[in-house]
Amino acid sequence: MSSQSLSREEDCYVISVIGEDRVGIVSEVTQFLFRRGLNIVDIEQSVIHSQFTMVLLVQPLRSDLRLTHLRTGLSHLAKRLDVKITLTPLHEFKGLRLAETKRPYVLTILGADRPGVVAAFSSVLSKHHCNIERIKMIARGEFLAMEMWIDLRDVDFPRLRTDLAQTAKRVKMDIVAQAEPAFKKRKKVIVFDMDSTIVEGEIIDEMARLANVKGKVKALTEKGMKGEIDFVRSLRQRVSLLKGLEIKRLESIAKTLRLTKGSEELVAALKEMGFKVALISGGFSYFTDILKKRLGFDYAFGNELEIEKGRLTGRIKGRVIDGQRKAEIMDEICHREGITRDEVVAVGDGWNDRIMIANAGLGIAFNAKEILREVADGALTRDHMKGVLYCLGISDLDLKK
Repeated sequence: MSSQSLSREEDCYVISVIGEDRVGIVSEVTQFLFRRGLNIVDIEQSVIHSQFTMVLLVQPLRSDLRLTHLRTGLSHLAKRLDVKITLTPLHEFKGLRLAETKRPYVLTILGADRPGVVAAFSSVLSKHHCNIERIKMIARGEFLAMEMWIDLRDVDFPRLRTDLAQTAKRVKMDIVAQAEPAFKKRKKVIVFDMDSTIVEGEIIDEMARLANVKGKVKALTEKGMKGEIDFVRSLRQRVSLLKGLEIKRLESIAKTLRLTKGSEELVAALKEMGFKVALISGGFSYFTDILKKRLGFDYAFGNELEIEKGRLTGRIKGRVIDGQRKAEIMDEICHREGITRDEVVAVGDGWNDRIMIANAGLGIAFNAKEILREVADGALTRDHMKGVLYCLGISDLDLKK
């Protein structure tokens, strides 16, 4: 029943149930209320370390409710269940927050465990008048990961997000914020950028080193990733500098590709759990094809280098995979898999990932430039690649299973 059913506040009551958790409490309480002619308008229930808590908003379906009989019945029920049950008229209850009026978000916070993390973030939320409804630890060990379930109500989310990001930087933690409906939407495809995401650094810089033009190429790469120069123009200029490089020399780069810490384990875990995993790169298909075989990506896309007589011509064949094309490829994968964008996670680091990141159900800026963080749902730093799993609500316990 919606909050519109609350035609008279004095007709409604708040019932709270607290005690040691055991099977059957919800069933016993709700059946009791049904038999007494009470309709449940709203309900929240949780169990923390075997402590059961449930709050219900109820409304009589009949006008002849005898409050003294209801209190007596609840008292007997509480004794039988060995819990504490209280009944409070709605107009006397100060803490009720109806589900229909909430603006629920889930914050995923992760990093090295240290004192003061919860205090730091809860202070920011308090300043913005956000109610914390639940905190759940989902990982401890290599690093700490927790979920904070919050109600934003009328909060200015952009301002809150800025403050949370600044706090995360100060306490050296990563944070990702998702609207609860988006968080609960099951994701089916994970899309990764390649350079500086799945692999460390930019592969084209290594190619430039072999061609003795590393300084020139690296400067253009940096400008392209920051959005200071058009990506397509930047890439074509960089590739032109590689003209004459023998294709067989790329084998040495392929053999020594440095994967980002945790990326191989992450892809393996995602595939084990049934996700489709894609690699969409503004780099080159020579390397995306190798990584597809090595890590087991279901899809891999990259720019095709033009080769003549075993050497690079300094040109790219076909359309360049820029930011717009990355987003289009992501949509093509969605069509092939029969899913929507809401069921996709996109992870990238540069300007050319921004449309893909913004369009995905969950967009994560990984070790990213500031310009990408502005459109992403949150950011993960280099040592926290595994954090992608925690942002999906997957805990260490789930991984062990």
